[in-house]
Amino acid sequence: MAEDSFQERRRALRRRRWGGRMARTMLYAVIAEAFLIPLAPLAAMAALLLGCAALLLRLRIDRNFHLRRLPYDAPALLFVVIGLLSVAVAPDKAFSFYNFYHLVPIYALTYLLVGQTLRKPRELQRVVTAMAAAAAIVILYGFYQYIFGIDISAMKWVDGESFPELSKRVFSTWENPNILAGYLDIVACIAVGLASALQRGWRILALVLLVAALACLGMTYARGACLVIAAILAGYGALRDWRVLLGIAVLGAGALLADPVLADRLLSVFTRIDTSSEMRLAFWESTAAMILDHPFLGIGWGMYFMVYPEYDFYLQGAPVQIVHAHNMYLNYAAEIGVPGALSFLWFFFGSLLLAFRLPDRAQPWETVLAAHEHEWKTVADVRAALSRWRRRRFVEGLSLGLGLAFISVALNGVTDHLLFNIPSSMLLWMLAAMTAALHTIAGEMKEG
Repeated sequence: MAEDSFQERRRALRRRRWGGRMARTMLYAVIAEAFLIPLAPLAAMAALLLGCAALLLRLRIDRNFHLRRLPYDAPALLFVVIGLLSVAVAPDKAFSFYNFYHLVPIYALTYLLVGQTLRKPRELQRVVTAMAAAAAIVILYGFYQYIFGIDISAMKWVDGESFPELSKRVFSTWENPNILAGYLDIVACIAVGLASALQRGWRILALVLLVAALACLGMTYARGACLVIAAILAGYGALRDWRVLLGIAVLGAGALLADPVLADRLLSVFTRIDTSSEMRLAFWESTAAMILDHPFLGIGWGMYFMVYPEYDFYLQGAPVQIVHAHNMYLNYAAEIGVPGALSFLWFFFGSLLLAFRLPDRAQPWETVLAAHEHEWKTVADVRAALSRWRRRRFVEGLSLGLGLAFISVALNGVTDHLLFNIPSSMLLWMLAAMTAALHTIAGEMKEG
């Protein structure tokens, strides 16, 4: 009996040791994926697969570790299922299925791994730090392209007749300026949220990242993304912090005065319609026709480029391949039908609202100190309480930043389908999982 008891304790100790190793592997995989998504997407996928393997092993080894339900698991699963069903009606089922299983599992596994791994504020902090480091590299490379020059005259990113002076748009590590601009909007929003909650040293770093992201955003000359971030920051400033409103007014006015080409490009949204605007309107008309003809399961996952020529009301057979609708909402409805689009919108806007709906918000430190001072007997007690308060403030600031980031994606989705880009979609599903994990963490935290 004693021998059996000893062996059982050894096995339990071994399980705990290996369970801890798998937990650390999962966390490092999430940190690596967060860092690599904007820099090396293939490496980010490798980190994701490693983390998922560790997750499966941990479920088998660690009897105390279980999958937890997150608030929007149901619409996420529904989106995946409907996307798979849409393959059955695709004009090229083999390619549609190939496209589906090379993309959707990546998004779903990212959501699964991140949502099941992040269970403590410290873990969230490490992931956010990795994301900030990656953003800094992306921004610095964007500055490099702008300073040392990059000729885009051969690339169809701008109407040369409407904007003859515009010959340089940075895209850094992303595929084109518009996708970089959507990413920078996300970075700026998260930086605003963190700057509102972090202590002085970290707040300065967040503000530096914010200003650098906005400057790099201007170098993309992406009209929609520039106007989106201006609207978000102006709205946030008017509702929450007048200093943000003042800052965006000063920075915006300075940028427009310093760069007449940027001013002309932004003002063109309100003063004239160029080829880019005309094409978007034509794409939307064609996409609406696709939705009316295929409302239930759509035209099939990834089939927009193949079906578009049948609904070409604008290009009239020009040798240009149109791969998406330049509208996130219409594109999903066209490819996977109205039910599939609704499942995605349930998941997306549910996550957006969740970010703004923390169970409890931190009181000012002075209030906490006055209410609990009599309970703290030593300096260590005060330090522990301050540490808990700072963690709660970080959770609160990150939640705000994620909510603003989702708003930026929602608004940018009106004029472009940035999620057509694989790293952009990976990032979105990671942010959704972080939001769900953050909400769960906030519910478990107690005011110190």
